[in-house]
Amino acid sequence: MVSVIGAIFIILSTTWVGFELSRHLSERPKQLRMLRTALQSLEAEIMYGHTPLHEASRKLAAQLPRPISIIFERFSQKLTTMETTVKKAWEESLQEIWKITALKKSEYEILIQFGETLGKHDRVTEQKQIILTLTHLEREESEARDRQQKYEKMMKSLGFLSGLLIVILLL
Repeated sequence: MVSVIGAIFIILSTTWVGFELSRHLSERPKQLRMLRTALQSLEAEIMYGHTPLHEASRKLAAQLPRPISIIFERFSQKLTTMETTVKKAWEESLQEIWKITALKKSEYEILIQFGETLGKHDRVTEQKQIILTLTHLEREESEARDRQQKYEKMMKSLGFLSGLLIVILLL
């Protein structure tokens, strides 16, 4: 009886791990899409609303779902409460929440490059930088979707099957 309960526990736990890995694969394209939407909104706020950066970031934080909203929330807070550069505030905001996102190092590098020019140029140049960043993020999103389609189902199955293998080996 104890061995049956143990076997069920092993299978359930490895299946759960497979589903978590699968969820992580499906979260990445969603978060990239949210990030692209956020940057498009930021572009509109800067170009057409003539909104200051800290105010535009605060508005975006209120509109976006977590964890992407946290980036803009922290960025806005840092710009208004601390004496810091825009670049440093952006980098610190990304570093603070990066571990709770499903995004990868390549997206981090794209966003750091975006932060390098943020707030340094006129509106037209800012718009060009946002469009460039959007192009890079679109490429990353496409890659993430392809990866999700290839590996999502496999992760779920692999979780269950690895649990089954462990149970068979232990019996």
